Amino acid sequence: MKPSLQLKLSQHLALTPQLQQSIRLLQLSTLELEQELEKYLQENPLLERMEEEYAPPLPGTNDTDSDTAEASVNETDTATSSADDESWLGDEEDSNYQSASSSGSFDDDDGDYQDVQVATTSLREHLTAQLGLMSIPDRDRTLVQCLIEALDDDGYLTQSLEDLAETLPAELEIEPEELQIALNHLQCFEPTGVGARNVAECLALQLETQPADDTQALALNIVRNNLDLLANRDFVKLKKLIECDDEQLRLAQSLIRSLNPRPGSKYAALDARYITPDVVVRKLRGQWTVNVNSDAFPRLRINSLYAQILSKQRGSGLAGQLQEARWLIKNVQQRFDTILRVAQSIVDRQRQFFDHGEVAMRPLVLREIADLLGLHESTISRVTTQKYMATPRGIFELKYFFGSHVATETGGACSATAIRALLKQLIGSEEQKRPLSDS
Repeated sequence: MKPSLQLKLSQHLALTPQLQQSIRLLQLSTLELEQELEKYLQENPLLERMEEEYAPPLPGTNDTDSDTAEASVNETDTATSSADDESWLGDEEDSNYQSASSSGSFDDDDGDYQDVQVATTSLREHLTAQLGLMSIPDRDRTLVQCLIEALDDDGYLTQSLEDLAETLPAELEIEPEELQIALNHLQCFEPTGVGARNVAECLALQLETQPADDTQALALNIVRNNLDLLANRDFVKLKKLIECDDEQLRLAQSLIRSLNPRPGSKYAALDARYITPDVVVRKLRGQWTVNVNSDAFPRLRINSLYAQILSKQRGSGLAGQLQEARWLIKNVQQRFDTILRVAQSIVDRQRQFFDHGEVAMRPLVLREIADLLGLHESTISRVTTQKYMATPRGIFELKYFFGSHVATETGGACSATAIRALLKQLIGSEEQKRPLSDS
């Protein structure tokens, strides 16, 4: 076969740098957007923030109603482990497990120094320091360090030893049995309970360090074999299985409640994040309207001095940065225009929610908004993730207004959020002495 030339037509989608930037900005939260813009402002001298007095009115905003709603969200409140599922622990452990710094005196300089050390030492650093004091073979030391890196913020080992063995280099020929030995070393570290693979193991490790008596033995039996019954408060069945009376069970329960189901939490950095809503919802003249939150909208412009220099010097190397600055300003504006359109569409469809609350929430899916606005579902997904709406009923993520539906007897559909709200109302209004049955 001799070589020949052939003409072939094909279609492909090319993402220009401007389009890539637009997609990236759209999926960022307000905080992430501010961080991204700061990077652009430092790198591009043609870009600058607009002074407040020169700021033009925003599309869809009312300058007389530019209230800022902010909600403080503490990262430590997010559910990061199965320990949060054990609601029986309540909030009592918070008072039982203060950091070492709380015991220091304000008049003691050494105590103040320790406070700073406790606040700035992470769980991994704390465990690694203990590992350095151990006299074990280098191979075991390396495996313990691998386990330390695999722990989550609460001190749990969420991966199985078999899965961890597969992630290590094959040439090391690590067996799960070796990792088990390393885990035994790790579980001897402080805080007690670190390295556990579930709540039951975490509590059992802490109980094993308690003085051995009947209460400790009973508590160990409960956490190892019947923790689910204690969590569900099925005390009748629990007493029958472990063969104890009310007083013995009360003492064992009190001992278990004194334990810490999240041993690594006191080493977690307390980072308070503030949510600035992207849009604000108000009822004006009987209609629910959405406005862009002026505090969330970054005001950018081209530096006039550099722009004048470029107009006189065609061959300047700043021409590319000028184009980038224009793209950024346009994409930021387009980002908020898209958020505003999506938010207004959501409000129009969920206006019953704003009037009557969760019980009036209607089923809504991304495709419905996408078809209405002529956008792709992936775009709606980006817009509704980590974007927040301030309303008279509170601050909600845009994604909150979407949810699954349940078919009704009449052939219609009801939102799962509305059903949950109705169940809460029923339970809240039931007689305490005659609670409603499941049926």
